[in-house]
Amino acid sequence: MPRHRTSAVETERLRKYRPDIQGLRAVAIMMVVSMHCGILDIHGGVDVSFVLSGFLIGGQLFAEIEKTGKVSLTKFWARRFRRLTPPMALVIVATAALAWMYGSPLRFRAYMEDGLSASLSFLNWRLVETGTDYFANDGSQSPYQHFWSLGIEEQFYVVAPLVLVVVVWISRKIFRNRALVALFLMAVIGGSFYQGWSQTAENQPLAYFSTHTRIWEIACGVLLALAAPLVSRMNTGVAAVVSWLGLGTVLVTAMLISDETPLPGYAVAGPVLGAVMIIAGGCANPRFGAERLIDNPVLDFVGNVSYGWYLTHWPLLVLWPSITDREFTFQDRLRVAVLSFLVAVLLHYAVERKFKKNVKLVARPWKGVFTGGFTTAGTAGAMVLATIIPLNLATSASSSTLAVGFTSQASVEDAVHRTELSATVQSALQSTPKNSAKHGCIDNFDVKKFEMRDGCVAGDPEGTKTLVLMGDSHAWQWNDVYHEIGKELGVRVVTISKGGCSPQIYRIINPTVNREYTECDSWRESAFAELKKIKPDVLVIADRARQEANRSGAEASFKVFKETGAKLVYMTDTPQPGQNVPDCLATHIDDISLCNRKEWQALEYTEFRAMEREVAEKYGAEIIDTTPAFCAVDVCPAVIGDQVVYFDNSHITSSYSKTLKPFLKPALEEILDKA
Repeated sequence: MPRHRTSAVETERLRKYRPDIQGLRAVAIMMVVSMHCGILDIHGGVDVSFVLSGFLIGGQLFAEIEKTGKVSLTKFWARRFRRLTPPMALVIVATAALAWMYGSPLRFRAYMEDGLSASLSFLNWRLVETGTDYFANDGSQSPYQHFWSLGIEEQFYVVAPLVLVVVVWISRKIFRNRALVALFLMAVIGGSFYQGWSQTAENQPLAYFSTHTRIWEIACGVLLALAAPLVSRMNTGVAAVVSWLGLGTVLVTAMLISDETPLPGYAVAGPVLGAVMIIAGGCANPRFGAERLIDNPVLDFVGNVSYGWYLTHWPLLVLWPSITDREFTFQDRLRVAVLSFLVAVLLHYAVERKFKKNVKLVARPWKGVFTGGFTTAGTAGAMVLATIIPLNLATSASSSTLAVGFTSQASVEDAVHRTELSATVQSALQSTPKNSAKHGCIDNFDVKKFEMRDGCVAGDPEGTKTLVLMGDSHAWQWNDVYHEIGKELGVRVVTISKGGCSPQIYRIINPTVNREYTECDSWRESAFAELKKIKPDVLVIADRARQEANRSGAEASFKVFKETGAKLVYMTDTPQPGQNVPDCLATHIDDISLCNRKEWQALEYTEFRAMEREVAEKYGAEIIDTTPAFCAVDVCPAVIGDQVVYFDNSHITSSYSKTLKPFLKPALEEILDKA
């Protein structure tokens, strides 16, 4: 046998510790933390970790099956519990404490529900159910959100030994070797990859978070573990080249993935393939492989604390703005990365190592399983108890729905100078996130065609005149006040709206799925066709100011609007608060001025706003400038009178919109008289 093969085989048998894998583990966690903290725009760290987990766990399982013909589930699960459960439980509980002390009281119970899901290792499915956008930058992230990947891995740890024992047994009976195991793993990889790729465009949260669309990445590592004895015979020169190409593939493809890349799709295949190449090359232990670079004391230490760093960095990142109570800067992101690393070091030595090397738990695996189960149950119980903790909000005052909001421009000016949140508003905060429009209708993301239905008719259904309110969610937010005005004036109000879909013909990239919003294009065409059937007396256009806006698209739409023969009205977009307003108010009861925004900041995309207004005027539309109802003396307050203006980070509350009836009604009455 050639020398390099003999050496490789001996190395495979004797080298229980793989420095290249430890270094790759460090590279993966640094990629994750750098991307999350906004230090480097580099993706794929979690995908590399999935491959590592599959290879390491697969190697352990195959070695035990080869030696004994079976797997000791008690020993296998005990090893996992000893290492993973205690640090995870501590971080989950500590995060709950931080969230209660510093986070928004309005989000605390939802956070605890996430913590419960995380402790039971199925948070990924909860995120699928809630349609979470992992890369949203609107303050909606949960401090437990990163547990989605740990949930997938732990689901794998529960199922993998059972499945592999059965498949290996069948393979030996049929092929007398591992051929069926390899075929089974390749089928899993192919099927799972296809599911992830195909679902990315249809249901991005499902594709991103679900187990069946991600398991192929872990299965790649398992397949490599199965092939390791064969791969270890690779020529060492070839192995060195493969490992370096793998490292380059991981880094280059990870940096090519951008915020606009549909994930997971096919893009994550780059980091996965690169990780497989690094590990495969390392199996042959080449002298000049990538291990020469990634095997060093620094990466070795980072690899040791990588699990704790993954656990701690995300909760600190999400809660840091609330803890420091200031604008989140790049320096703060660096502080989070460093502080979470220091906490991870402490967690590693004080908790992780203690349980991992506990002699009693190692000698008696059932104790390890019991410890893990008890810790998991205790953590889950703590999360359940936390959901019934009273929120730190006043509840005795009168309902905000009856409170005074806008009365005149003077009421907005008065709101600018207020600093304390009244008891009336405090009592309403808990329900404010649900204080959205109740009348009219709005179509969801996946609706491709507008269909007229009873729910879309508001105001006076028997009215002699018809007013159509058309646009995206920034048109829908006005539904309730239009309903009230329509009832008083005897006008039939029809809503034609779709979330995130401008009525003007722009190419829109939907951030939820990171692709062109084709559902908007087809919906808009059907909405235009419905407009021609309705033949409204007045057509009100309202939409969110967008950077995708262009004059040709605006003109094309207003030509269609003009052809309906309706009297056209263009409502300027409402100011953008720049943060989730109820959350901000709940954490700044004594100084609500911190939740206000300067007018020049709130009126974002001013050039596009001006362009749309010019086009509207060109086609004879009446202009209703909404800014005076929201801003005064260069400030746009979060609370006006005793009304919270926004129910999230963008849309106005139903109760505030209804107080704007004196602001809107005279203008609409005059326009209707002309129609």
